[in-house]
Amino acid sequence: MEMVKIFDTTLRDGEQSPGASMTIEEKIKVAKQLEKLRVDIIEAGFAAASPGDFEAINMIAKEVKDSTICSLARAVEGDIKKAAEAIAPAPLKRIHTFIATSPIHMEYKLRMTPDEVIKRAVDAVKYARTFVDDVEFSCEDAGRSEMSFLKEIISAVIEAGAKTINIPDTVGYRFPHEMGEMIKELVDYFPKDITFSVHCHNDLGLATANSLYSVLNGARQVECTINGLGERAGNAALEEIVMAIKVRRDLFDGIDTRINTKEIYPTSRLVASVTGIEPQPNKAIVGRNAFAHESGIHQDGVLKHKQTYEIMSAESIGLDVKDTIVLGKHSGRHAFSKKLEALGFNLSKDELDEAFLKFKKLADKKKEIYDEDIIAINKPAQVDSYDIQDAIDGAELLHRLDRDTSGVLLLGKNRAF
Repeated sequence: MEMVKIFDTTLRDGEQSPGASMTIEEKIKVAKQLEKLRVDIIEAGFAAASPGDFEAINMIAKEVKDSTICSLARAVEGDIKKAAEAIAPAPLKRIHTFIATSPIHMEYKLRMTPDEVIKRAVDAVKYARTFVDDVEFSCEDAGRSEMSFLKEIISAVIEAGAKTINIPDTVGYRFPHEMGEMIKELVDYFPKDITFSVHCHNDLGLATANSLYSVLNGARQVECTINGLGERAGNAALEEIVMAIKVRRDLFDGIDTRINTKEIYPTSRLVASVTGIEPQPNKAIVGRNAFAHESGIHQDGVLKHKQTYEIMSAESIGLDVKDTIVLGKHSGRHAFSKKLEALGFNLSKDELDEAFLKFKKLADKKKEIYDEDIIAINKPAQVDSYDIQDAIDGAELLHRLDRDTSGVLLLGKNRAF
């Protein structure tokens, strides 16, 4: 079995999402959860960025034992020294240094010639090797770099001691087949003991696809984040990459990760809580609706056999959900009757018909139907007194308050003000 290393950069690139900054204590908490998730490498931050980042990396290096602790560093001696000092306590440690390699970056950002860039890269890797054996080198903006130059600089840094070569699609420019072809050419060209990595951004919504095509073509490390956090449109999402490899074993034959998938959902929730950035409801794997079914056709299929509409189980990612059926205006009689049974109702056919009509009337007006609504319209003592319009008005009030910017926070179905 070939293992793909999962390099998590939630604490570095993920934290660069606007509004996602974390305190030192929060970064340590996330790092310990990433270790529990069995991430191979944790990029704990950018040691030279700030005293706080240095301290967070250093404390994580002292606490985490099972994952390699990594700090990012520009190809600058000061950055590399700071990185080395920050990760020093870690049993497993790596320095990750980088420099841009695309023509546009070299000319306008670095204002350096290609030869100068190669020399800077080689010097950086050699200096990093004086501190650690495990050095990763990244060709920033490799997605827009020339292949001939990539081969030249990669050859030089491998000779200088780099063991992992990262090919980032820094601006999310490449398409999956292009990333696959690029990785295949590099993997075939260089010695087999070199690990090729990818770091894909999501500017065109292709980060996960680009990462997976890279794995299929020989990449054996993927850089990613929890919930797809990161610069601009974010990074490839760890949960999507890992579960795609798990679910599509027919394509990824003989390839796996060491991730404990049952810790995926708890990790997602922790990161969302710490950063205040919730995944969109329809986000793959960890979104609120990822295992929810409202359509009557889908509900009927799932009630008969879950795999009709679920290609993985909620339990496989650590989500403890007893009922994935969401009642709404698209729901059918099968799902409605099953919900009644679960709530303890045993209705005759005529009673079920009457209750279903009331349910549909309410569902046409109210965005969410709760168990309390179903109970209210079915309890004989309350059927007449239950005012559907009151329920609708109440739902509209909550809907407005959910979007209030005054600081009122409503949590879950049992909302508290």
